Amino acid sequence: MELQEFKTKVLPLKDRLYRIALAMLKSVEEAEDTLQDVMVRLWDKRAQLGEYRSVEALAVTVCKNRCIDKLKSKKHKHHEDVQTLEVESGLSNPYRSLELGESMKLMLKAFDTLPDQQRLLVILRDVEGYSYEEISMQTGLQINNIRVGLSRARKAAREAYLKETEYERQ
Repeated sequence: MELQEFKTKVLPLKDRLYRIALAMLKSVEEAEDTLQDVMVRLWDKRAQLGEYRSVEALAVTVCKNRCIDKLKSKKHKHHEDVQTLEVESGLSNPYRSLELGESMKLMLKAFDTLPDQQRLLVILRDVEGYSYEEISMQTGLQINNIRVGLSRARKAAREAYLKETEYERQ
């Protein structure tokens, strides 16, 4: 694969890869580093990229694996990203905005309790909008396993969210 073909096939994927990395790592700096590392790895493999059916699936897989490696490394410390969440409600009521912001924080906290694979499935399906077939190509999982994983992830996140909201009320 030459430079021009790399630019047209791989570089347009950078935003999607960044969003996946950010969702998994919860840090802008870590996501940027991971994106750069993934792009370098793909550039190094450019001669073999033509052998793959889907360069996008390969790129997402490389990104996902790199994120999992970072999460497993001892250097990775769990910390909250400094960026603030903006909840655009369209309402001028500051109390409603505060309530929505708190709900969002609780939902993200519940989402963080999910295992890495379930979190990845939710990101790919609900955030990125991939079809089950595309997720299957990228993860190597069967479609039924993806559906079950998504169902369990959503149920676990919902239960964790409800548990947190109940705890907040007490």
